[in-house]
Amino acid sequence: MMKAGERPNSKLLRGGRQDSRRFRLLAVVVGFFIVSLTFVLVSKPDAILFGLNGRLPAEQAPASIPIQQKVNTPAQKTSTDAVIGGDPKVVDDETYVKPKEMRGGEEEDHQVLSEPDPASGMAEPAANKDGDARKSTEETLGSSLSTNVQEQQGSKPLCDFSNFRANVCEMRGDVRVHPKAASVLFMEPEGSRRDEVWKIKPYPRKGDEFCLSHITELTVKSSKVAAECTRYHDVPVVIFSLTGYTGNLFHDFTDVIVPLFTTAAQFDGEVQFLITDMALWWTVKYHTLLQKLSKYPLIDFSKDDQVRCFKHAIVGTHAYMEFTIDAAKSPNGVTMVDFNRFMRAAYSLPKAAAAALGESPRVKPRLLIIKRHRTRMFLNLEEIIGMAEELGFEVVIDEANVSSDINGFARLVNSVDVMMGVHGAGLTNCVFLPQNATLIQIVPFGGLDWISRTDFGNPSEMMGLRYKQYAITVDESSLTDHYPRDHKIFKDPISFHKRGFEFIRRTFMDKQNVRLDCKRFRPVLLEAIDNLNQ
Repeated sequence: MMKAGERPNSKLLRGGRQDSRRFRLLAVVVGFFIVSLTFVLVSKPDAILFGLNGRLPAEQAPASIPIQQKVNTPAQKTSTDAVIGGDPKVVDDETYVKPKEMRGGEEEDHQVLSEPDPASGMAEPAANKDGDARKSTEETLGSSLSTNVQEQQGSKPLCDFSNFRANVCEMRGDVRVHPKAASVLFMEPEGSRRDEVWKIKPYPRKGDEFCLSHITELTVKSSKVAAECTRYHDVPVVIFSLTGYTGNLFHDFTDVIVPLFTTAAQFDGEVQFLITDMALWWTVKYHTLLQKLSKYPLIDFSKDDQVRCFKHAIVGTHAYMEFTIDAAKSPNGVTMVDFNRFMRAAYSLPKAAAAALGESPRVKPRLLIIKRHRTRMFLNLEEIIGMAEELGFEVVIDEANVSSDINGFARLVNSVDVMMGVHGAGLTNCVFLPQNATLIQIVPFGGLDWISRTDFGNPSEMMGLRYKQYAITVDESSLTDHYPRDHKIFKDPISFHKRGFEFIRRTFMDKQNVRLDCKRFRPVLLEAIDNLNQ
C-alpha cells in the first residue's frame, strides 16, 4: 500500500497506458475487419473484381446470364412483392397446360397458330443506322445513362407480373439490351442492394403454354457488370414478339396492334421497336401502322449483334381484356376511342362520323355485310340483301379475311354506316368504322353470347360505336341438319362447354351456318336506322 506523500510507481503507469493502447488498436483492427466483411457480403461489389467500372468489352460479354433459381412448389410460388431484397429470385411466367390446338377451319377462329405468309420472301426492313454517332456524343450519353439511376427507377420492381393477361418490364436509367445473350440489363450503381432476375416472354397471352412455347424467353436482370455499349439510343425502346397467334386477323389486333398502340402511343413516334421472333410478312402487311407508331427502322432482335443502350426500356406490351384498353391503367390514359381515331388517321380515312340522316334525309345509309365462304355462312344472303334494300339501305357485300388488302378494305369499311356479320375475325375491321356507326354481330347458336360480347361487343362500344347483338334460334341454325331436334345439343348447349374450347369451336363454329329469319331480324336494322336519325 502506498503511504501518504509517496509518488506512484512510474513503471506501473507506463505499463497500464501501453496495455490500453494495444487494446484500442486491436479493437480498431477487428472493427475494420468486420465492416469490410459486411460490405463484401451485403453489397457484393462485383465491379471491384473487374476493375472496369462495372463494364466488360462487348466481345467478352457472357453468352448467357447465370440465373440463381429457386424451386417453388405450387403453394409457394414466387410473388412480385418478394423480389426486392434478400436472396436473388427468379419470377417466371405462371402457365397452365393447355390442350394442343387444332389447325384448320376459317382463319378467323381463335388461337390458330400463324403460318408463313407467301410474301415472306419480301425484303427485310432497313437496318438501323444509328451507329454512326461521334465518340464525344456517345461518351456524353454514356455518362448521362449512369447518372442518378436509383433516383429514376427508385424502389419500383423492374417488372410487373400482376396483370392476368400480360407481363411487362419497364426500366429507366442505364439499360443495356444484349440480344445475343437474350438479356436486358438494368445497371445498378455501387452500393445498390437491388438484386432482381426475371424471365419474360414478351407476348400478351400469359397462361397459354401452347402459345408461349413459340416465344423467345428473355432475361431481365439488375446488374453491376455488363458488356460495353456499342450503340447508344436517345429514344425509348419497346421489345415485343411477333409469333404466337399472329396471322389471324383478330389476334393481330388483340395480341399485337392494340397492346403496341397502348404501350407506344405515348412516345409520339419517338420510340425504337426491337422485335423478337420476327415475322417479316407481318411487318410488311402492317407497315403503315408500325411506321405511325415508330419513326425508326425495325430491329430484328434475333439477328442483332449489338449491345444497345437506352435510358428507357419496356419489355412486353400492355394488354387487358380481349381487344380493349383499360384507360384507368394504360399509359397516359389512352382509350379505345383514341385507338379508333389512330386507325382512321393511319390509313387517311376521310369519314369521321356516320351519316346523320336527320340532317340529310335523302342520303341512303350504307350497310356492309361481311360474307363468309366456309363456315358461319349466310345461307339466305339474297333474302337478307332484299330486306335491307327495302328498308332503305345501300348494301355492300365483301369478304374480310387475313389476305385482304388492308388499305382498300379499310376505305370500304370507313365508307359505311352499319356493318354486320356472323361472329368471326372479319368483325375486327370495325376499327375502321366512323364514330357512331353501328356494328351488328350475329351470334351462332350454342351459348356463345358471352364470347361474342367480349370479343367485339365491349370493344366496339369502347371505340364510340353503337353495337347490336343478335343471337340466332335453333330454327336459324344449320345444326338442325346434323342433329335431331330432341338432341341435348339444342336442349342444353351450355353443358357442352365443359368439354373445352376446342369442342365449342368444332361444333358451334366450324359446323354451323346461319339461315337468318328476316322477319325476326328486321327490327335490328330498323333500330340501326333510328340511331342514324338521332
